[in-house]
Amino acid sequence: MFVHPGKPLALDAPGHDDIANIGYIIGTRCVAVIDTGGSVRVGRALRAAIRRSTSLPICYIINTHVHVDHVLGNAAFKDDAPVFVGHADLAAALDRSREFFLTHYAGDLDAPAAADQIIAPSRRIAAGSDADLDLGGRQLRLHAWPKAHTDCDLTVYDAKSGTLWTGDLLFVGRLPAIDGSIKGWLAVIDSLSRIKVARVVPGHGPVSGNLAAALVPERNYLQALLQGVRVQLAAGQPMEVAIKQVEPDKSDWLLWDETHPRNVARVYQELEWE
Repeated sequence: MFVHPGKPLALDAPGHDDIANIGYIIGTRCVAVIDTGGSVRVGRALRAAIRRSTSLPICYIINTHVHVDHVLGNAAFKDDAPVFVGHADLAAALDRSREFFLTHYAGDLDAPAAADQIIAPSRRIAAGSDADLDLGGRQLRLHAWPKAHTDCDLTVYDAKSGTLWTGDLLFVGRLPAIDGSIKGWLAVIDSLSRIKVARVVPGHGPVSGNLAAALVPERNYLQALLQGVRVQLAAGQPMEVAIKQVEPDKSDWLLWDETHPRNVARVYQELEWE
């Protein structure tokens, strides 16, 4: 099992295509890739790393969710003819995002940037369901979650090593970014914290040997954000005031100024009519 750590950079910074944790798992029959990075360039670098490790075929490309830093490397693996695997709602999420990706991240695709480089899953796992993949002597269990960080989050558990790949359901060090439902995300965190694993690979940040402990800072931030926005709504404050007033503990979170105001706005929109 191999993990390539992403850099703690904003999406508009040079090197933004290499900010997510990505990697691969080798069985006796074939290889599964877990996320492919934010550009075809990063995808090709990942593929080259795989080829330095093994000549076995690449049979699965697993995308943990829709965000650009996790999926734009998919096109680098097209000639391997793998099965692309994801949440049942990932294809629709990619459809909604395709024009945005082509407009704002064309430089991260091969020129000329084209829609067919943004590859949707052919194997889709319904929310609340599991799917097992056999790499040969190595079983992966995939679970598709209800709406949380996004509406198409997927985790991957490697039974042999006891490792859970969470995608962006877990951020370590880098401030969590909300694109789905804060209430749903907190419920998923409660479920994840009860899972016993040997180690966890988050979507961003270092690998940890204690899943429950790794989730605590993220849970604390999201709970404080939820409570803070509710206070502002109860006081009748508009969104622009809430963005200035909701200030959970910054702790040591990276990219606070880039991410927190947007999180407040997203949560405000979610809770406004509850």
